[in-house]
Amino acid sequence: MSNKTAIRRLATGVPGLDAILGGGLPEYSLNIIIGPPGSGKTTLAHQIMFSLATREHPALFFNVLGEPPLKMLRYQQQFSFFNPDKINDAIRFVSLSEDIATGDYARVLARIVREVQASPPGLVFVDSFRSVMYEAQHLPDNTISLQQFIQQLGIQLGCWQTTSFLIGEYWSESVHHPVFTVADGLLSLRQSVHRNSMVRKIHVLKMRGQAIRPGMHTFSITSAGIVVYPTALVLEGIADAPLVAGELRGRERLATGVPRLDEMLGGGLPSGYSLLVAGPSGSGKTILADAFLAEGVRRGEPGVIVAFEQTPSQSWMRALNDMIRNGQIGLINTRPLDLSIDEIVHRLTEVIHRMKATRVVIDSLSGFELAVAPTFREDFRESLFRMFAVLSGLGVTVLMTSELEDRYIDLRFSPYGAAFLTDAIIVQRYIEVRSTLQRVMAVVKVRASAHDKEIRRYEITDEGIVIGDPVIEYEGILGGQPTRTKRRGQDDQGKR
Repeated sequence: MSNKTAIRRLATGVPGLDAILGGGLPEYSLNIIIGPPGSGKTTLAHQIMFSLATREHPALFFNVLGEPPLKMLRYQQQFSFFNPDKINDAIRFVSLSEDIATGDYARVLARIVREVQASPPGLVFVDSFRSVMYEAQHLPDNTISLQQFIQQLGIQLGCWQTTSFLIGEYWSESVHHPVFTVADGLLSLRQSVHRNSMVRKIHVLKMRGQAIRPGMHTFSITSAGIVVYPTALVLEGIADAPLVAGELRGRERLATGVPRLDEMLGGGLPSGYSLLVAGPSGSGKTILADAFLAEGVRRGEPGVIVAFEQTPSQSWMRALNDMIRNGQIGLINTRPLDLSIDEIVHRLTEVIHRMKATRVVIDSLSGFELAVAPTFREDFRESLFRMFAVLSGLGVTVLMTSELEDRYIDLRFSPYGAAFLTDAIIVQRYIEVRSTLQRVMAVVKVRASAHDKEIRRYEITDEGIVIGDPVIEYEGILGGQPTRTKRRGQDDQGKR
């Protein structure tokens, strides 16, 4: 059996893009980048070009009917990937506007061939290729046809052994032109606007010779350029190297930092578990979550908090804020709205790995839903499932909060139906006793572990949560209006 020809894959320099491409761009491939105006096509092309272009393997960027190179570079230099030292040394821009204006596409092709032969490039870019197609529709009958132009250009690009890119304003739904058939790679960029939010997505429609990651992947345009958040990468790559070995999951018990709560949980929260703390506003969910992180720091267990709620300013929070400033606890502040689920999970996993964190707090699921763009709220429940799978693969112990409206007529733990995904649940409620409002909590479940089933009073003090004794003198507590239990013998006396 003959040996297979190995195809070298080029790292694009775009975070997350190589993962969805299946390892990078195949060398000497013909790639097409399509999308509507403003979707980031030119920025993506420039980012790849500045990353790959060297003096030994220079890049030629042919500008057709778009903006002049100087204007284009004035905007592109705002990105950190822009390197002015590469201009004219490793990157050269060529304007084809005058050649296109003649309507002679044999001349256009000859110009491209001449420029390439003058300084054999490793990369070739044509922006915008659709302009060539549009103008070719108005050619006289005695000139080179568009089909001939495409075929000859494709043959030339293959003979030159260059990695080439054609950029055009096309939508994935309109991919029917022959040029898309001969392409080795096809990347579709799109953006959707819903009310006041905008979401950008990238889809690899095809990439010859390698397995791509299917589906739509969100991306953002930052000061560093384009950043792709590949969903499949998060789900598969992270689970390969969990921070806590799977066989140890649940064996060790973690202290919560709240006296007596560990007893209620059966000796602490099993490591690698996910704990849902559900309760109405003001019941102390965030206080419990912060105590969980602070206790981890005291025991040498770094933590991360994803803050979707407003940071409290109580005196007992100062210690936690100091831990964040000192780098003992990682903080992911999600104040910018219109985030994607994958972006949040991507940022979270990065911090977990960087800090080697073993404790994670998500405060809260209600704020989480508000932080993501409206596009992702339709499948928010599925997104939570995906996030739990990622964190479970990492082996970290997770505490998340969920705000509930205390109706007292039903016992719910999450408005998102996420309770079944968690390993443990603590419920907090208000009750009325003698015209006073009191707080109670109970451990509803701890998977595969015995736990306290009693309902206990608790108070919130300057020191945090203080749990009291079980409420044994009342019944019907979860109904919101408890009644005093009858003492032994009262029923017999009433019957006499």
